[in-house]
Amino acid sequence: MVTITNHMPTAELQALDAAHHVHPFSANTELGREGARVITRAKGVWLTDSEGEEILDGMAGLWCVNIGYGRDELAEVAARQMRELPYYNTFFKTTHVPVIALAQKLAELAPGDLNHVFFSSGGSDANDTNIRLVRTYWQNKGQSDKNIIISRKNAYHGSSVASSALGGMAGMHAQSGMIPNIHHINQPNWWAEGGDMAPAEFGLARARELEEAILELGQDRVAAFIAEPVQGAGGVIVAPDTYWPEIQRICDKYGILLIADEVICGFGRTGNWFGCETLGIRPHIMTVAKGMSSGYVPIGASIICDEVAEVIGMDEFNHGYTYSGHPVAAAVALENLRILEEEKIVDRVRDVTAPYLKQKWEALLDHPLVGEAKIVGMMGSIALTPNKESRAKFASEPGTIGYICRERCFKNNVIMRHVGDRMIISPPLVITPDEIDEMFVRIRKSLDEAHAEINERGLLKSAA
Repeated sequence: MVTITNHMPTAELQALDAAHHVHPFSANTELGREGARVITRAKGVWLTDSEGEEILDGMAGLWCVNIGYGRDELAEVAARQMRELPYYNTFFKTTHVPVIALAQKLAELAPGDLNHVFFSSGGSDANDTNIRLVRTYWQNKGQSDKNIIISRKNAYHGSSVASSALGGMAGMHAQSGMIPNIHHINQPNWWAEGGDMAPAEFGLARARELEEAILELGQDRVAAFIAEPVQGAGGVIVAPDTYWPEIQRICDKYGILLIADEVICGFGRTGNWFGCETLGIRPHIMTVAKGMSSGYVPIGASIICDEVAEVIGMDEFNHGYTYSGHPVAAAVALENLRILEEEKIVDRVRDVTAPYLKQKWEALLDHPLVGEAKIVGMMGSIALTPNKESRAKFASEPGTIGYICRERCFKNNVIMRHVGDRMIISPPLVITPDEIDEMFVRIRKSLDEAHAEINERGLLKSAA
């Protein structure tokens, strides 16, 4: 057994966790009975739990630990900054060196004329910022009625009230409600929703729903369209190749702002610094977080193009957070970006590990449960199905099969996530080919065990 840091026995830790800790996106009473898995250490792509089990993290935490766990450089930078300037705000005509340097670095890395940065603590509040940015932009241009933002069903843009309304997760809407003037169109998920259409035809049809919505709602009312280059939490939904060029054409034609939510796709995950570069998108605003600090500290931002920043700057922007541009977070993010750049991690993803991962991922199509295998860079999904030819859904409640598969993965010490009956991965960008091989040994074992359990329980049936 691996030597682990001294701590209370696992059962005692789990009991304390159940007594006092409310977990996100969890049925906490049930989780308390089951007991949460206690993670105590991490290095590279590996986690260690309180029982000494070593787990391969195929999700990079929550899509965020791009440079891997255990980089001492980030801890040293954080400690140094805490001693020098642990906190100061950027209100009241003040600034500080780390936030200046990080804003300049992000402007250098971001494509096009995305040269201005408004900082937040994460992706949710950055997307809240984007709502206010967009509406303030049009107000300052004398078009205050232009305040509708179009998003997509099954999109994820955060879990605050405003950002969850901006997203398209029905379960979140049911609990937190909506805010005015957010409109959703259908997602470009060909596997689940394409019917008899070819992928290219379907991609165009789904993109043109944006144009239909603009015409229905009124060009003088629609302010912006927001989308993830690749839908992450919605199941790693990769649009057909025809989709994004048509979306770009429509945004250009009607003069609406385009927001690329790069919280997951940004900082190397797609094989370029940003997903919009991979997919040929020209946004006016980019939302970033997660990979900006590799999850080591909370930080997010809205990166804004010259024209939008100029219009916003015409008047006081009545918006801000206590931790906007926190000096420790900014310093850690800068060090993370230095590592990504100097160690050529994004280049290695593009040239070495992403092509190898793609080869291994698409080979899963030979498994009897796998009907589709989609991947862009270091984020991939497989659709589980009882019938590949008809792209059938399971007769069981959606997510039942995915949950069985996820639990098998956890038992085999590989972290994969399920979204409905899709399984997804998003490993640290520093994963090696040998570690990819080991990950797939565990993934295949888990799929085999899940298939056997589904058969045994009589669940290998197609929905009517």
